[in-house]
Amino acid sequence: MSSVAWQESLLEIERTAASTTVEVLVREHAQTIFRVAYSVVRNHADAEDVVQETFLRATRFRNLSSIENHRAWLVKIAWRLALDRTRRAVHQPLDDVVATLSTADKPLDEALSEQQRSRLLRQLIATLPADLRDVIVLSTVNEMRSADIAEVLGIPEGSVRGRALRARQMLKQKLSAWLEKKR
Repeated sequence: MSSVAWQESLLEIERTAASTTVEVLVREHAQTIFRVAYSVVRNHADAEDVVQETFLRATRFRNLSSIENHRAWLVKIAWRLALDRTRRAVHQPLDDVVATLSTADKPLDEALSEQQRSRLLRQLIATLPADLRDVIVLSTVNEMRSADIAEVLGIPEGSVRGRALRARQMLKQKLSAWLEKKR
């Protein structure tokens, strides 16, 4: 490599490093990070706390320019922080949710409002094995691509697609079973 080419490469690296600041990352990725956090914690205030902690952790990282995919890196941080937060929280059992819904005068499937369906679906997702639940939340709720999910979870992209398929099948079976049980 010639001296001129080497100097141009060095200048490009310096420009990239200078443009990759936490402020830029916040501007570009805050909404995505909030959606990821909210999809896990299901609480606005907790999601904001996760976003803040995510970017605080990013400020501690010395070499932001060395990261190839900032979005996936930040999502991975937020995802883990949100999971840690939910592990400490108490969840309402699925039986309680279905019991509340089944007290309606209408059949269960008619009684479910959009909000109740959403709540039931979140509860059903929570009953999935962790490896399937993580993929379905990232792909469906956060609308992430398989490649980004693979990077966040540290698994091959083919495994992401396979887990998403199995998760959807299990959710369909679980929902059908609950509807049959309550008729």
